[in-house]
Amino acid sequence: MIILGIDPGSRITGFGLIDNQADRIKYIYSGAVKVAGKSLPQRLGHIYTAIEEIIRQYHPEQMSIENVFMSRNADSALKLGQARGAAICAGYQSGLEIAEYAPREIKKSVVGSGAASKEQVQHMVKRLLGIRQALQADEADGLAIAICHAQFYATQQKTGLEASLFKRRRTRRR
Repeated sequence: MIILGIDPGSRITGFGLIDNQADRIKYIYSGAVKVAGKSLPQRLGHIYTAIEEIIRQYHPEQMSIENVFMSRNADSALKLGQARGAAICAGYQSGLEIAEYAPREIKKSVVGSGAASKEQVQHMVKRLLGIRQALQADEADGLAIAICHAQFYATQQKTGLEASLFKRRRTRRR
């Protein structure tokens, strides 16, 4: 099963594609969409079109995307949410199943710590996928989101629980 991971951003949107096989995950492709356009609607349209093209070219079956997190700047969080919306709409229009994960959850699934640095995430993504070339932070994050989803999907398959149920139950036990 091919999974598309999206790290949304209003200026740069990272993405990564992996093939989630029964016994391992394989790297397919990754990159970053450098968002063009002067106005926010133009940038959102560019994100939508770029994600739609990636989907058309690689035919993923599922998409995973990072949840919005609140930073110090509310305006930035709003723009991030709108970029997420554009990417989600592209996935939805293409018929993909879409899962959302919190940044700490993604870091914990890839590195083992929800407080991991960007450099630690990049390092572990490269190791897990056997990538030798340098990855820019946004594309490593897109791959990390796809890896996180692959792990939750595997757990769902083994337990029969829906991913959302699994997350809720796991949260309650803490």
